[in-house]
Amino acid sequence: MEGIPSKARNLQMSLLMAKLYRNSRHNRGAVACYKECLRHCPFFIEAITALAELGATPKDIISLFAQTPNRSGRAPFDHLDSSRWLHRYVEAQCCIASNDYKGGLELFAELLQRFPNNIHILLEMAKVDAIIGKNDEAILNFEKVRSIDPYIMTYMDEYAMLLKVKCDYSKLSKLVHDLLSIDPSRPEVFVALSVLWERKDERGALSYAEKSIRIDERHIPGYIMKGNLLLSMKRPEAAVIAFRGAQELRPDLRSYQGLVHSYLQFSKVKEALYAAREAMKAMPQSAKALKLVGDVHASNASGREKAKKFYESALRLEPGYLGAALALAELHVIEGRNGDAVSLLERYLKDWADDSLHVKLAQVFAATNMLQEALSHYEAALRL
Repeated sequence: MEGIPSKARNLQMSLLMAKLYRNSRHNRGAVACYKECLRHCPFFIEAITALAELGATPKDIISLFAQTPNRSGRAPFDHLDSSRWLHRYVEAQCCIASNDYKGGLELFAELLQRFPNNIHILLEMAKVDAIIGKNDEAILNFEKVRSIDPYIMTYMDEYAMLLKVKCDYSKLSKLVHDLLSIDPSRPEVFVALSVLWERKDERGALSYAEKSIRIDERHIPGYIMKGNLLLSMKRPEAAVIAFRGAQELRPDLRSYQGLVHSYLQFSKVKEALYAAREAMKAMPQSAKALKLVGDVHASNASGREKAKKFYESALRLEPGYLGAALALAELHVIEGRNGDAVSLLERYLKDWADDSLHVKLAQVFAATNMLQEALSHYEAALRL
């Protein structure tokens, strides 16, 4: 490919060059080729996303549009509206690449008004919602996409992971069946199979996750699924390698969470704290990153006071964040403040129909010998 003079390369050649460079971790070459793609055609969505992930700023990317050759001799963007949505799209992808998920979602929501029911935008929003733990919103968007195009494969493994979190095994089973009948050679299919098999056979699930990575070694959900399986199989050293694999491709909250919990499982507190702080630096506005630092401090008795501060900061940043509330309640219980734990958790009852919330309340009531209340919360958890 390098033997073809750059002047003679067409759009497909530049794209192939960019992918080859990126796969062989030659990022500077990849950036140059993706930029060449955008000079050929400013509407090359794939090149915009790749440049954002490789660290280009919105200004860098937008400046390439003006260099697009135009046969008619007119300015390529004489129609303001077409450039405005494209600029917004660039900004959204750059936000997400730099872990500003909230900003990215706002920009995508704005684009969705311009292009209602656009599958690509709905999928991008669903993927980001899944990463930041807005599971219900993500599921709604994935279902909307499947109702518009039942043959869609993109990010369907992310959807499978969410269905497992929701314990919706009938939908998960149907999804896997559909994906297998559409294209059984895609990595998404094997991640979805891994999700489905996790309950029955962890070893089988792990081999499916590994197969997804063999098909496409840049497939992030494959690494995250593999890491989570290894973690639940009590193989934290191997889990660290899988989460690092995901992180090298694109650091996101889930790979940081996986790393922290893996390190804690084999008592490498220093490494866990480093990974949690890295997450906080990458996502300063994320309550979940703050909770991660709290989790590391909470792992030993001397750090509980610090952990409490991080959990409280996470709740100030995102008052509805149930994970931080449950962790803070656990700290209250350990230190004998059962009343504080109950009053904290009861505040969430009216907004959250969540089994883990009821279980935690039941445990606190049981510890305080209020057995009738404990029973009613266990029953509420089982109903959910």
